[in-house]
Amino acid sequence: MGITKAVSLEMTKAVEKGAFLLACLLMLGGASANAQNQKKMATVEKDTIPLFRGIAVGVDVIGPVQLMVSDYGQYEASLRVNLKDKYYPVFELGYGKADASDESTKINYKTSAPYARIGIDWNLLKNKHDDYRLFGGFRYGFTSFKYDVTSPPIKDPVWGGDVPYGAEGVKSNYHWLEGVFGVDAKIWGPSAWDGASNTSADWLRRMAK
Repeated sequence: MGITKAVSLEMTKAVEKGAFLLACLLMLGGASANAQNQKKMATVEKDTIPLFRGIAVGVDVIGPVQLMVSDYGQYEASLRVNLKDKYYPVFELGYGKADASDESTKINYKTSAPYARIGIDWNLLKNKHDDYRLFGGFRYGFTSFKYDVTSPPIKDPVWGGDVPYGAEGVKSNYHWLEGVFGVDAKIWGPSAWDGASNTSADWLRRMAK
């Protein structure tokens, strides 16, 4: 009886040890498989798109129309670089003109002002490589120009008589910041940025707004 009981106890301990070792092996195997799956997923989701995806050239088509129908407007062109369909550095160059008169005061303001803007846009969509893009960004702008102001003479309230009022060739410069929000939507034709370099019709449409 004593020998049988001792053998039974030893067998029970051996079974428990075997079960413990088997559980440890299963846990290690599961952890290893999970790590391999995560590594595989990371490999699949890795973005292999090259850094440089092309350039887009844009023109402002509204500014020249404004010059024809109003007393101010501008000519403007832009160059935008596509980096991984996510970042879009932008350089914009323009030439603004104004020849405006106030009907009530008869004061006339006239200027021709070159200007430039530089900044960057971000593609806000989760799928960066879609044909459709939602942009947010900013611009820093600068201009240096001269202006003329002419006006009818004004009455001197103290001494009486007419006093000339106006200025010619006044130098000025101006700095400013802009926030940008826009959408690129494919309407017709091949996908934008398909080649190493192309002109994006979507960008032209956005610049015209």
